[in-house]
Amino acid sequence: MLQEYFSLFEEQLLQISVWEGIAVMFGVLEVLFAKFNKVWLYPCGLVNIIITVFLFFEARLYAEILLQMYYLAMSIYGWFLWLKRNGKTLSAGYSSPLEWKISIGIVFIFFSVLYVFLRTCTNSDVPLWDSFVSAAAWAGMWLLAKRKIENWILLNISNFFAVPLLIHKGLALYALLTVIYFIIAVWGYFDWKKIIAKQKING
Repeated sequence: MLQEYFSLFEEQLLQISVWEGIAVMFGVLEVLFAKFNKVWLYPCGLVNIIITVFLFFEARLYAEILLQMYYLAMSIYGWFLWLKRNGKTLSAGYSSPLEWKISIGIVFIFFSVLYVFLRTCTNSDVPLWDSFVSAAAWAGMWLLAKRKIENWILLNISNFFAVPLLIHKGLALYALLTVIYFIIAVWGYFDWKKIIAKQKING
């Protein structure tokens, strides 16, 4: 089974479109800026989102399209929070118990809603898989907008399950990008821990 995925991945890499390449390039820039706690992650993310919506529509990844629309809204919201009117960026920190409960609630609620929607209103052939990947990412993106370190945990849960889903759908470069996301998210988590510790020292 694993060998079949690798073979399929190699075939797909030879058929990558220009638009997929552009979207992935901006996706890499987005996650690198996020890792280094830079607000430029948002404009790069917006370019990635716009192109990705069209590509995912062709692949019938409808929950992922809704996720991209959510990313769009949260990117605008996050950009606003990070830049605030006084010019200071929002400090990184740990989620409060309430924020963590809200995040888990987002996963369960949106998973249920997306699954029912995909089963009853679309021709998706991966409703369970697509719904879970998207719901975990929805919660992670909400925490990222609020600059909470736990965003990396939820986003990486989504990334882990997204890789085989994207290969299954013939989006090899997006699968490779998601692997990059996973690796950088691990680094990002530990970098943010250092940032939070430094903030506490500096008061």
